[in-house]
Formats: sequence, C-alpha cells, structure tokens
Amino acid sequence: MYLNELKDTNYFSGKVAVVTGGTGVLGGEIAATLANLGADVAVLDINPELSEDLKKKFESARGEVIIGQVDVLDPDALQEAADKVYNDLGLVNILVNAAGGNNQKATVTNDREFFYIAPEAFRATSDLNFLGTILPCQKFGRYMAEKGEGQILNISSMAALRPLTRVVAYSAAKAAISNFTKWLAVYMAQNFSNKIRVNAIAPGFFLTKQNRYLLIDKKTGKYTQRGQAILQHTPMRRLGRPDDLLGAVLWLLSPASKFVTGVVVPVDGGFSAYSGV
Repeated sequence: MYLNELKDTNYFSGKVAVVTGGTGVLGGEIAATLANLGADVAVLDINPELSEDLKKKFESARGEVIIGQVDVLDPDALQEAADKVYNDLGLVNILVNAAGGNNQKATVTNDREFFYIAPEAFRATSDLNFLGTILPCQKFGRYMAEKGEGQILNISSMAALRPLTRVVAYSAAKAAISNFTKWLAVYMAQNFSNKIRVNAIAPGFFLTKQNRYLLIDKKTGKYTQRGQAILQHTPMRRLGRPDDLLGAVLWLLSPASKFVTGVVVPVDGGFSAYSGV
C-alpha cells in the first residue's frame, strides 16, 4: 500500500516540510521537489534570495511555500522560525538539514599547511555543519517527539566516509553528522516513537558554490587537477547533478523506507565503492 502512495505522489500532499539551507543548490532542489509534490514547505536560509533557476522550479509548486531568513546557529531565530512555521503551516512532518558548507580558511592548500590553520576556521566549519544540524533537530524535532511521528534527513558527505586530503575541518564535521544521525535515530525511536525516523544521505561530488573553486579552474573553466582526480575515482565518470539526489531523498522521507532509520546512504556515482584498482 505504501508503494502505491509513493507512486502517485499523494503521500507528500498536505505534509509540512522545513528545509534549512533551502536556497542553496542541493537544498533548493529538495525544497522545490517537495513543494511540487504537494508539501507545504518552509525554506530557511541565511540568504533568503532565490536564484532565477530556483524561482522557476518553485513556479509549479502544489504546496504553499514560505521563505525565511534564518541563521541555523542562532537558537532564538530558529525557535521564532519554528513558531512561525507552526502558526502558518502546521506541525512539521519533515525536516531536511541542508545548511552547511566549507570554509576556505579551513582548507589545506599549497600556501596553507595544516599546522597553521586558525582555530577560528575549524570552529566556523564545525559549527556551520555539525551544530547547524543539531540545533534545527532540537527546535523542530521536539514537535515531532510530542506528535510521535516525523522524518528527519541530514546531509552528510562522501568526505565523512572517505576523508578528503584538503578539507580537514569539513570532513571531520560531516563525519560528526553521520554519527549524530545514528545517535538521534536511536534516541527518537527508543524514547518517543518508532514512527520518528532519522536518516542521512552522503552526496558524492556535486558542483556547488562551495566547492567550485576546488574543482573548476577559474581562468580556463576546465577541471582542476583535483577535479580530474575525482572523476578518475568515480566509476560513473561524472559529477553529480542536484536531481540525482531526489530518488534517495524521497525514498527516505516516504513510507517506502518505513523500516529504515539511522542509515547514511551514499549518492556518489560509485566513489565509495572504488578502491582505485
């Protein structure tokens, strides 16, 4: 029965979804898709401006869409957003934590060795990704606990499974998200309801604003040496497109995965499966 609900896409109609980082490349794709499937979506981001491409994707939304400027590291702002979502849309059924990114100052480069990365750079990266996932889970997850049902989807990274040579802080922060996802899944199921599920996806290499400088040479527009190495270690021989995430996302947020919680699903074109030989 739940498979039929997913096939006709009516499952998401009337559901209330919150997407942090919802104006970004990946978060925006998820938010727009949920809205087009009938969910009422609250798009939360520190930058509330939608790109022209994202505006077009929201034009066919079947559900109501509200956009709010929220810093995921500000507990008071998150609580205000949670109250507004409840008043305007109702109890939250779905939370997608897509806010995150890397801090260039926390990246090892030819000019910056690991030993000289400032603590502030590590802290900024860790806070944005890890704490920026924990705080929304506290504010919105509390309502799910009271209701006894809900879906939380966190965004980990391939860097959590296979630490990348340069992005030391980002890799560690995403590994923390993977660990936290498992912890929260157990906590919610044991203490509140087995109808509250917490999972994550671990995207492989998608071209975004945060990593473009690492993968594409600004002067030539061609792949950098690092970008070429990534393609060579990705069996599908391409970077991910935002809509490549949607199958896994919709599966984890729907009844099709109703016996799945505490997992981190790679969406990586085979990167994590390839040993290099």
